[in-house]
Formats: sequence, structure tokens, C-alpha cells
Amino acid sequence: MENKLIINVGRQLGSGGCCIARMLAEEFHCHFYDKEILNLAAQESGFSEKFFEQNDEHKGFLKSHFHINLPLLGSNNFYKNDFSQESLYQIQSDAIRDAAEKFGRCVFVGRTADYVLRDYKDVINVFITASLDFRIKNICERKHCNKEEARKIIEHCESERAKYYNYYTGKAWGHSTNYDLCIDTSILGLEATKDFIAAFIRRKMK
Repeated sequence: MENKLIINVGRQLGSGGCCIARMLAEEFHCHFYDKEILNLAAQESGFSEKFFEQNDEHKGFLKSHFHINLPLLGSNNFYKNDFSQESLYQIQSDAIRDAAEKFGRCVFVGRTADYVLRDYKDVINVFITASLDFRIKNICERKHCNKEEARKIIEHCESERAKYYNYYTGKAWGHSTNYDLCIDTSILGLEATKDFIAAFIRRKMK
């Protein structure tokens, strides 16, 4: 049986962080969780997966849209009787911990997994960034939009991620002190950045 390994990947929008996380999961034979963790949370709670998707990495979304999402709550009376944004976060955090305990080797993308698993051993926390021009170019290609629209998408998404992360962890999203390694993909490109991170992980785990 392979040794335990948890890799938590924070990322700026358009940096290629999710792609690199998936490549790391393949290289280290880990289970991969990005939006997949929402499915696990839905299964464990009895709520609709769409409910978690609509609240994904957004702080305050539930409060302003609760009346819309109420039919998606399912039949879990425990959570319905005492439900809040914090309850939703707790369900998702439990799903992250359960996956880490069950499989031992996992890559988690975002969703404060570095904080949720802060007391676990054999954990590597990585933050992936890139120049703004690099990220705008990627978003333009992905969303089929112009540069100004891409810039606004990045600003909005990163504002939401930061508020979500900062609120639940008490730390600053993207700050180097929260991670073992911060790296800029616009310098080496995705494949070479993955190789650099993989070499770092192997060295650190020794």
C-alpha cells in the first residue's frame, strides 16, 4: 500500500491550477477532488448537488438566495431544522475529511481544504498563481469573451474566493504563509510547473 499523501491546491482563476492539480493526482496516484467534493457533500447530507454548486466558494450567497434554494434541501431534517451558511460549510468540510481518511492519497482543489486538513500529517499545501495577462488570455479562450470581460470575471471570482477563504479560516487567501509552496505558472508553463511541484513534493515527503 502506498504512503499517505494529501495535496491541497489553492489557485488564482485562469492560472491553470486545476489542470496542474489533476496532473499531480495522476502522477502521485491520488484521488482527485475539485467539484467532485460537492457530489460527496450532497450524498452525505441528502441535499441536491445543485445546492452546493450554487453556494460553491461563495460567502453570503445562501443568505440572499435562501428562498430560491429551499426546495433543494432534500429530506435531511437535522440540517433543515438548524441550517445556515456555516452548516453548509461544515457538511463540505466533513466530506473533505472523510475522503482524506478513506483514501489516504488525495488532491483537493480549493474549498479551504488546506485549513480543513491542517492537523493531518503528510499534507502539502500549494498555491498556484500567474501573471494577470496570462490569466486573462486563458479566461478569454475558456469563456469566449474579450479582455475586459475576462478581467471582470477574474476580479469577481477572486473577490468571492478571498471572502470565503478569509471568513472560514481567519487567514488571508493566497498569502504565502499559508502554503508550503507558491508558484507562478506563467514563468514555466503548466507541464514544467507540475514537474517542479512534483519534485518539491518528493523532496519534502522524504
